[in-house]
Amino acid sequence: MDSAEILVLQASYTNPLHAEAIGVVLNHYAEDPMGGGHPIAPELLQQLPVELAKRPHAFSVLAFVGGEPAGLVNCFEGFSTFACKPLVNVHDVSVVSKFRGLGLSQKMLHKVEEIARQRGCCKITLEVLEGNAVAQGSYTKFGFAPGMFDPNHGRMLFWIKELQA
Repeated sequence: MDSAEILVLQASYTNPLHAEAIGVVLNHYAEDPMGGGHPIAPELLQQLPVELAKRPHAFSVLAFVGGEPAGLVNCFEGFSTFACKPLVNVHDVSVVSKFRGLGLSQKMLHKVEEIARQRGCCKITLEVLEGNAVAQGSYTKFGFAPGMFDPNHGRMLFWIKELQA
Protein backbone atom coordinates (compact mmCIF):
# COMPACT_ATOMS: atom_id res chain seq x y z
CA MET A 1 0.00 0.00 0.00
CA ASP A 2 1.09 3.55 -0.69
CA SER A 3 2.33 5.35 2.44
CA ALA A 4 0.30 8.40 1.33
CA GLU A 5 -2.77 6.38 2.33
CA ILE A 6 -1.62 6.22 5.98
CA LEU A 7 -2.90 8.81 8.47
CA VAL A 8 -1.71 8.79 12.10
CA LEU A 9 -3.29 11.23 14.56
CA GLN A 10 -4.21 11.85 18.16
CA ALA A 11 -7.80 10.72 18.58
CA SER A 12 -10.56 13.05 19.61
CA TYR A 13 -12.82 11.02 21.88
CA THR A 14 -15.81 13.18 20.94
CA ASN A 15 -15.32 12.65 17.18
CA PRO A 16 -17.75 9.84 16.18
CA LEU A 17 -15.36 8.52 13.50
CA HIS A 18 -12.50 8.34 16.02
CA ALA A 19 -14.74 6.83 18.72
CA GLU A 20 -15.89 4.10 16.35
CA ALA A 21 -12.32 3.43 15.17
CA ILE A 22 -11.14 2.97 18.78
CA GLY A 23 -13.81 0.31 19.30
CA VAL A 24 -13.13 -1.46 16.01
CA VAL A 25 -9.37 -1.75 16.53
CA LEU A 26 -9.55 -2.53 20.26
CA ASN A 27 -12.08 -5.29 19.64
CA HIS A 28 -9.86 -6.70 16.87
CA TYR A 29 -7.04 -6.83 19.44
CA ALA A 30 -9.28 -8.45 22.07
CA GLU A 31 -10.31 -11.17 19.61
CA ASP A 32 -6.66 -11.97 18.79
CA PRO A 33 -5.00 -14.70 20.90
CA MET A 34 -2.53 -12.07 22.24
CA GLY A 35 -5.50 -9.98 23.41
CA GLY A 36 -7.27 -12.85 25.13
CA GLY A 37 -9.23 -14.31 22.20
CA HIS A 38 -12.62 -12.91 23.20
CA PRO A 39 -14.61 -9.94 21.85
CA ILE A 40 -15.45 -6.96 24.04
CA ALA A 41 -19.15 -6.35 24.66
CA PRO A 42 -20.51 -3.80 22.14
CA GLU A 43 -21.92 -1.59 24.91
CA LEU A 44 -18.46 -1.36 26.52
CA LEU A 45 -16.84 -0.46 23.19
CA GLN A 46 -19.45 2.25 22.70
CA GLN A 47 -18.92 3.64 26.22
CA LEU A 48 -15.11 3.51 26.11
CA PRO A 49 -14.46 6.84 24.30
CA VAL A 50 -16.92 8.57 26.65
CA GLU A 51 -15.06 7.24 29.68
CA LEU A 52 -11.63 8.01 28.21
CA ALA A 53 -12.76 11.58 27.54
CA LYS A 54 -13.45 11.99 31.28
CA ARG A 55 -9.80 11.27 32.05
CA PRO A 56 -7.55 14.25 31.32
CA HIS A 57 -4.44 12.07 31.46
CA ALA A 58 -5.69 9.62 28.80
CA PHE A 59 -4.96 9.91 25.11
CA SER A 60 -5.14 7.62 22.11
CA VAL A 61 -3.36 7.53 18.79
CA LEU A 62 -5.13 6.12 15.74
CA ALA A 63 -3.85 4.97 12.37
CA PHE A 64 -6.07 4.88 9.31
CA VAL A 65 -5.11 3.23 6.02
CA GLY A 66 -7.18 4.31 3.06
CA GLY A 67 -9.71 5.73 5.51
CA GLU A 68 -10.11 2.41 7.36
CA PRO A 69 -9.28 2.06 11.09
CA ALA A 70 -5.97 0.19 11.12
CA GLY A 71 -4.16 0.82 14.41
CA LEU A 72 -4.59 2.08 17.96
CA VAL A 73 -2.39 3.01 20.90
CA ASN A 74 -4.10 3.88 24.20
CA CYS A 75 -1.97 5.80 26.69
CA PHE A 76 -2.22 7.18 30.20
CA GLU A 77 -0.03 9.79 31.78
CA GLY A 78 1.49 8.80 35.09
CA PHE A 79 4.15 10.34 37.26
CA SER A 80 7.74 9.36 38.05
CA THR A 81 8.45 10.29 41.66
CA PHE A 82 12.19 9.67 41.19
CA ALA A 83 12.39 12.06 38.20
CA CYS A 84 9.63 14.37 39.51
CA LYS A 85 8.18 14.45 35.99
CA PRO A 86 5.24 12.92 34.17
CA LEU A 87 5.59 9.73 32.16
CA VAL A 88 3.40 8.03 29.55
CA ASN A 89 2.32 4.43 29.99
CA VAL A 90 1.31 2.71 26.77
CA HIS A 91 -1.64 0.51 27.71
CA ASP A 92 -2.73 -1.00 24.37
CA VAL A 93 -1.01 -1.27 21.00
CA SER A 94 -2.94 -2.91 18.20
CA VAL A 95 -2.65 -3.13 14.44
CA VAL A 96 -5.46 -4.78 12.49
CA SER A 97 -4.00 -7.95 10.94
CA LYS A 98 -4.61 -6.99 7.30
CA PHE A 99 -2.57 -3.79 7.84
CA ARG A 100 0.42 -5.42 9.55
CA GLY A 101 3.78 -4.95 7.87
CA LEU A 102 3.17 -1.27 7.00
CA GLY A 103 5.14 0.08 9.95
CA LEU A 104 2.01 1.39 11.66
CA SER A 105 3.16 0.56 15.20
CA GLN A 106 6.35 2.57 14.62
CA LYS A 107 4.40 5.51 13.17
CA MET A 108 1.93 5.45 16.09
CA LEU A 109 4.71 5.18 18.68
CA HIS A 110 6.42 8.19 17.08
CA LYS A 111 3.19 10.13 17.62
CA VAL A 112 3.04 8.92 21.23
CA GLU A 113 6.63 10.09 21.74
CA GLU A 114 5.80 13.48 20.20
CA ILE A 115 2.87 13.88 22.62
CA ALA A 116 5.00 12.70 25.57
CA ARG A 117 7.69 15.26 24.74
CA GLN A 118 5.06 18.01 24.44
CA ARG A 119 3.85 17.06 27.93
CA GLY A 120 7.38 17.18 29.36
CA CYS A 121 7.47 13.46 30.12
CA CYS A 122 10.69 11.76 31.21
CA LYS A 123 9.92 8.34 29.74
CA ILE A 124 7.44 6.04 28.04
CA THR A 125 6.64 2.70 29.67
CA LEU A 126 4.71 -0.37 28.55
CA GLU A 127 4.12 -4.01 29.36
CA VAL A 128 4.35 -6.79 26.78
CA LEU A 129 3.46 -10.47 26.99
CA GLU A 130 6.49 -12.71 27.29
CA GLY A 131 5.38 -14.80 24.30
CA ASN A 132 4.63 -11.88 21.97
CA ALA A 133 7.89 -11.84 20.02
CA VAL A 134 6.46 -9.69 17.21
CA ALA A 135 5.49 -6.91 19.63
CA GLN A 136 8.80 -7.19 21.48
CA GLY A 137 10.65 -6.83 18.17
CA SER A 138 8.61 -3.75 17.29
CA TYR A 139 9.26 -2.16 20.67
CA THR A 140 12.98 -2.93 20.50
CA LYS A 141 13.14 -1.41 17.02
CA PHE A 142 11.53 1.74 18.41
CA GLY A 143 14.10 1.98 21.21
CA PHE A 144 12.38 0.35 24.18
CA ALA A 145 14.49 -1.94 26.33
CA PRO A 146 13.35 -4.53 28.85
CA GLY A 147 13.32 -3.03 32.33
CA MET A 148 13.11 -6.36 34.07
CA PHE A 149 16.37 -6.26 36.00
CA ASP A 150 17.90 -3.61 38.21
CA PRO A 151 21.38 -4.71 39.38
CA ASN A 152 20.86 -2.93 42.71
CA HIS A 153 17.45 -4.42 43.46
CA GLY A 154 16.86 -7.51 41.27
CA ARG A 155 14.01 -8.41 38.94
CA MET A 156 10.95 -6.21 38.64
CA LEU A 157 7.70 -8.14 38.56
CA PHE A 158 4.34 -7.00 37.24
CA TRP A 159 1.64 -7.82 39.78
CA ILE A 160 -2.11 -7.30 39.56
CA LYS A 161 -4.90 -7.26 42.11
CA GLU A 162 -8.27 -7.39 40.39
CA LEU A 163 -10.99 -5.31 42.02
CA GLN A 164 -14.40 -6.93 41.72
CA ALA A 165 -17.43 -4.69 41.33
